[in-house]
Amino acid sequence: MIIIIKYNAGNTQSVENAVRRLGYDCIITNDIENIKKADKVIFPGVGEAATAMQHLQANGLDLIIKELKQPVLGICLGLQLMCNYSEEGNTNGLGIFDVNVKKFPPLDIVPHMGWNTLNNCKGELFTGISEEEHFYFVHSYYAEESPLSVAQCDYILPYSAALQKDNFYAVQFHPEKSGKAGEQLLKNFLSL
Repeated sequence: MIIIIKYNAGNTQSVENAVRRLGYDCIITNDIENIKKADKVIFPGVGEAATAMQHLQANGLDLIIKELKQPVLGICLGLQLMCNYSEEGNTNGLGIFDVNVKKFPPLDIVPHMGWNTLNNCKGELFTGISEEEHFYFVHSYYAEESPLSVAQCDYILPYSAALQKDNFYAVQFHPEKSGKAGEQLLKNFLSL
């Protein structure tokens, strides 16, 4: 069973549609028992970090996500909330990744919105994906570069486009909106 965590942050429906297009059944829920029993967990998100974190805490999801042993994929705000701290609303995150999230300096258009390539891709999420592929981004905050980075992106400055630690994976871009390359990445995650 594939669970998409419901916590009042957008894009759950588009993630569900992408997973179903790949031939997998999935459920959008905030039910802790279902989340614990899932084969794979997707932690999506579009929205503001402080509000999203409050919603996770109000439902006990902040505690359960950190304890999961199955593969977990954070997407966009999901990645940022899996980090230690975000400058957005001065928010403490889940601390899964020992990385901080900062606001892009206003040296170009913020938010970073649109298609961009990745570099230094490594690990099973990127099997069959070349560095010429484009992924869709929309974000004003970024995760700093880290030894946990498994892909980087360059917009205003280089930052972590994907992170991995143990069973936790996360991407800043939206695979569900990134065409064939995003579909391949989701397929790679779902077949872990």
